[in-house]
Amino acid sequence: MIAVIGLGGMGAGLAHRLLAAGFPVTVHNRTPGRAESLAGAVVAASPPEAVAGAELVLLCLSDEAAVDAVLTARVLAEVKPDAVIVNTSTVSPGYSRLLAGRVVAAGRRFVEASLLGNPSQARAGELRVLTAGEAEDVAVARPVLDTLGKEVIHLGPPGQAAAFKLVFNLLLGAQVASLAEAVVYGVRAGISRELLLDAIAASGFSSKVMAFRAGIMRERRYEPAAFRARLMEKDLRLGMAAAAELGVALPVAERAAERFAAVIASGDGDLDAAVLIELAEREAAAGAHE
Repeated sequence: MIAVIGLGGMGAGLAHRLLAAGFPVTVHNRTPGRAESLAGAVVAASPPEAVAGAELVLLCLSDEAAVDAVLTARVLAEVKPDAVIVNTSTVSPGYSRLLAGRVVAAGRRFVEASLLGNPSQARAGELRVLTAGEAEDVAVARPVLDTLGKEVIHLGPPGQAAAFKLVFNLLLGAQVASLAEAVVYGVRAGISRELLLDAIAASGFSSKVMAFRAGIMRERRYEPAAFRARLMEKDLRLGMAAAAELGVALPVAERAAERFAAVIASGDGDLDAAVLIELAEREAAAGAHE
């Protein structure tokens, strides 16, 4: 049995994929209603209940505080000694190393599994999975990870997969912010918003991520969020802090984080990160009337 704790967009996608592949799945989420679409899953009322008897525990939570709130000493005690705890939550490399130490000290196995992709790709088993931890523990988790991803890459000790994931999310944040600004400039210059977004998405300047977000911006469809703006801001901050520990400054990421912080302040933090374009448009309109 596999326990999936955390049923946000990505977590729900993982659970759907595992159920479709025939795995027995028990799920738990702080908001029970999110499990309603998971036909065939056993819904646990608490984390200890979810992990009891599980061969593999999959964590897909929003941040480090949420992981700490779930993976308490009581929950660790309920995990079978030979079970593997797989953390897919995006956290800092330093935190991941501490978490691995805490799990191992409790006599349990730990695998870091950072996920590259979106909820739709999770549901289709098309993620890229970056793993870190003991090779033998990754091998135990591999059948599940192979089901979730089209590619599984082992990087080394805990912290490596988290760092790799932050590299990608630093790029994502900068791309979404620059896309929003460029399009708003073009619109103010008199060019059709739809024409701009379609042209950018189909151009050599684009990427899969940029084309995906351009589609969301074109349709103004920010819910359900593939990646919430508040999580984008959180990941940029994590990347900046991790880089600062190594003496690396990230001024572009810092500015992008400020932009997503402004989205959160405007009340749109739970919408997809692409909603940044709406903030940029409001700011441009306000500036034009000053």
